[in-house]
Amino acid sequence: MRLEGRTAIVTGASRGLGKGIAVKLAEEGARVVIADMAGAEAAAADIMACGGTAAAFQADISKKEEVKAMVAFAIETFGGLDIMVNNAGLNRDGMLHKMPVENWDLVIAVNLTGTFYCTQEAIKYMREKNYGRVINISSGSWLGNIGQANYAASKAGVVGLTKTAARENAKKGITCNAICPGFIETDMTSKLKEVNGGAAWDSMIARVPMGYAGKPSDVGNLVAFLASDEAAYITSEVINVGGGMIV
Repeated sequence: MRLEGRTAIVTGASRGLGKGIAVKLAEEGARVVIADMAGAEAAAADIMACGGTAAAFQADISKKEEVKAMVAFAIETFGGLDIMVNNAGLNRDGMLHKMPVENWDLVIAVNLTGTFYCTQEAIKYMREKNYGRVINISSGSWLGNIGQANYAASKAGVVGLTKTAARENAKKGITCNAICPGFIETDMTSKLKEVNGGAAWDSMIARVPMGYAGKPSDVGNLVAFLASDEAAYITSEVINVGGGMIV
C-alpha cells in the first residue's frame, strides 16, 4: 500500500491501458479519479467492487475549462491531488503527404495540448504544497513511425514537456517522468488478431525481442513506483516498457 492516503487522477482511464494503471494505483491504496469522455462510471465501479476507492469524472482534456473542473473535482472529493497520470490520447494515422489537417489538429489537441492543460492545472496545486508526481504516457513512436506524423510529433512533444516541467518544479518537490509503452495487449490492439488471419498481430510480436505483448499491468507497475516515495529522486526520465522493442 505504497500510495495509501494519496489522490490520483488518471485520464483516459475507462478502459485499456488507462484502466490498468488506475486499478494498480487503487490496489496500492490511492484514491483514484477515473477521467474520460465516456465509461468512467463503469471503470470506477469496477475498482470499488474490488475494495478500492474511486470516483468518476467526465472530461475532454482538450478543453481547458473541463480540465480545471476535473482537478477541482479531485481536490474537493478526496481532499487534495498528489498524482497526475496523463494517459488519455488518440491516433488518426496516415501518411504525411495525405494527412488531412483536421487529423493533425485533433491529435495534437488531445495528446499534447491536453497533456499540457492537465500538467499545468495539477502543478499549480502541487507547487502550493511542495509535493507531487506527474507521470505522462508518451510512446515509443516519439522516435518516429511511418504513418504517424501527427501521433509521433505529439508524443515527442510530451517528452519535451515532461523534461521542462521536471526542471521547473524539482525544487518544489514535484517529479515529472514519461513512460513509453511498446506493444501492449488491450481491447484495441487485440483486434489485430483478426486482421489477415492474425498476420498483423504476428508482425507486431515479431518486433518484440521478448516475444510477447505487454499487459496494462506492466505499465501500471511502473506508474505506481514512480508515484511512490521510493522514486522521490527520479525525475525528467523517459522509461520504456516495451520488452526491448523500443531502442
